[in-house]
Amino acid sequence: MPIRVRGTRLTYRSLVVAASAALMTVLLSPAGAQGASPRESRPVYSYGNAVRESVWVDTGLDGDGNGKSDRVAVDIVRPREPAAQGRKIPVIMDASPYYSCCGRGNESQLKTYDSQGNPVQFPLHYDNYFVPRGYAFVAVDLAGTNRSDGCVDVGGRSDIQSAKAVIDWLNGRARGYTTRTGTERTGAGWSNGRTGMIGKSYDGTIANGVAATGVDGLRTIVPIGSISSWYDYYFAQGAPLYDSGPEWLSDYVESPEARARCGAVQQKLVDEAPRTGDWTKLWNERDYVKDARKVKASVFAVHGMQDLNVRTKHLGQWWDALADRGVERKIWLSQTGHVDPFDYRRAEWVDTLHRWFDHYLLGYDNGIDREPMADIERHPDQWSTDKVWPPRTTAVTTARPGPGTAPGVGTLTRRPARPGAAETFTDDPKQSETDWAADLERTTGAKAGFLTAPLAHDLRLAGSSQVTVTATPTTATAHLSAVLVDVGPDTIRDYAASGEGITTLTDRTCWGASTAGDSSCFKVTEARTTTVDRTVFSRGWADLGTYASAGKGRPLTPGKRYTITVDLAASDHIVPAGHRLALIVAGTDKDLIDPPDSTPTLTLDLARTSAKLPFVGGAAAFVRATAGPAPATTPRVSRPEGVAPPRPAHRIPGGSRS
Repeated sequence: MPIRVRGTRLTYRSLVVAASAALMTVLLSPAGAQGASPRESRPVYSYGNAVRESVWVDTGLDGDGNGKSDRVAVDIVRPREPAAQGRKIPVIMDASPYYSCCGRGNESQLKTYDSQGNPVQFPLHYDNYFVPRGYAFVAVDLAGTNRSDGCVDVGGRSDIQSAKAVIDWLNGRARGYTTRTGTERTGAGWSNGRTGMIGKSYDGTIANGVAATGVDGLRTIVPIGSISSWYDYYFAQGAPLYDSGPEWLSDYVESPEARARCGAVQQKLVDEAPRTGDWTKLWNERDYVKDARKVKASVFAVHGMQDLNVRTKHLGQWWDALADRGVERKIWLSQTGHVDPFDYRRAEWVDTLHRWFDHYLLGYDNGIDREPMADIERHPDQWSTDKVWPPRTTAVTTARPGPGTAPGVGTLTRRPARPGAAETFTDDPKQSETDWAADLERTTGAKAGFLTAPLAHDLRLAGSSQVTVTATPTTATAHLSAVLVDVGPDTIRDYAASGEGITTLTDRTCWGASTAGDSSCFKVTEARTTTVDRTVFSRGWADLGTYASAGKGRPLTPGKRYTITVDLAASDHIVPAGHRLALIVAGTDKDLIDPPDSTPTLTLDLARTSAKLPFVGGAAAFVRATAGPAPATTPRVSRPEGVAPPRPAHRIPGGSRS
């Protein structure tokens, strides 16, 4: 099996050339070139001879109630040379609950230690790549996991303080110890305090939460597929997304010893997160969006637009809140599900991340802050950029459903429906958005679909949508789904397959230096694609009982009309000329929300139902695309296999593919 370095096969000659180049760089750096400001950190330090150590940082909390302040384990790898030269260095941090229970990355890597308990393997490539370039890499075990004290509280104060306390320690504001229980103190005199947090899923969620504290020293965060409000991970406007709450996740990731002592915390997660979907103070503590005003760090957000684990609602509301407060930010949006960019755009990702950290942690003027804000995957491995996201010409436009020539198959235009126009469907918990989309042009009892005419011009939606529904239920409980569909043939990443849009191969590429216990070489991946004749690209759900308040459900009166606005997940999608844009309103979205206690039939008042959609070019673009004849040569396909129905929803933000 050949080994490759950044796509290049390793040979003896290439190793010699690389070693010679590195030696010359060492001789010239870091005091190096006089005059010109550096634009890129270089791998001039020894990874094999790096300092590898563990420190336990006092969080100032007693989460497990044993009368002692909790200490979290902090495993550190840093170049030895800067400290010897009297220079301090910045830190890249990944704080995670997954280092011993579940693993990190596509290959589910765990931390490993030698017989004395010293760290040997740090998961992922961050240490291999950045330590030789003059950064320290710090891997924090959240409270209650691996070698840390305390209890997991699933995004609450203990989780966030686990990482915030380490930033305080790096800046001389917290106590660190050489052992978990001893009294010997240790400082971080080797660090300049500048910290960048990175991580996928739960890890990136912690980065969001720490940034929302406004802690000094945190210069940037890179959240990948991450949560911005834990309520929205478990509920969608009162509709439950999973068959359990945060106590299941806490129990799953905690160390065995923490599990034995953290019963009180587990019970609190049950008691204060009722399955009714009501908003409680527990959720308020875990809502980082409300504290976006405190964020001082720059943000490089990355998300898969077909992520059905951590849905893009998390990205959209976080991004909008940061934009309102003028936070420096950058974004990548892929066609994948819950996948790290290292596994779908590896070379570009490593290069971009390198320049991002160089700019925000080392202060290099490399221009990344002046480059286009957004990279968006349009087709598998085909990307476009935008100077600002959403584009400045984006404007929310109201589209309105209307009746068609057959029941349940209506129109989507700018014109309001006539008073009294209605559509009726019955909740079928056995059907999913995939089933509804397949039956868009046929009368079925489980959904109401509304389509534009074939488009004369491309139509782009960028940002978050809302659908306001006025419905009359026949029962005391009802759940609603609203989805946007691109009706037309395409080849997309197969986000519903096990790899969520990627296939893992056997060949490897290497990204940095390696040791016997920590390789920088990772399996290559490629896009896994499928041919479709329609694509669901945004969705949202709600319990109709939250019509009066998103945080409090109420029993419905059968036969009474209710109005509710359903928030749809953020997206960026181009519906091509010749395709049609469709809106579907239905009940339970199988495997994505749980069904209500009853089986309601709902009648939609079309005159009081509408969709607010973020069209690039605004209303004029929608009118232009829908007013003229479609291209005469629109390609057609028979019904291909397409994407599979949604798989049963995850309960772990990350899981084995974390």
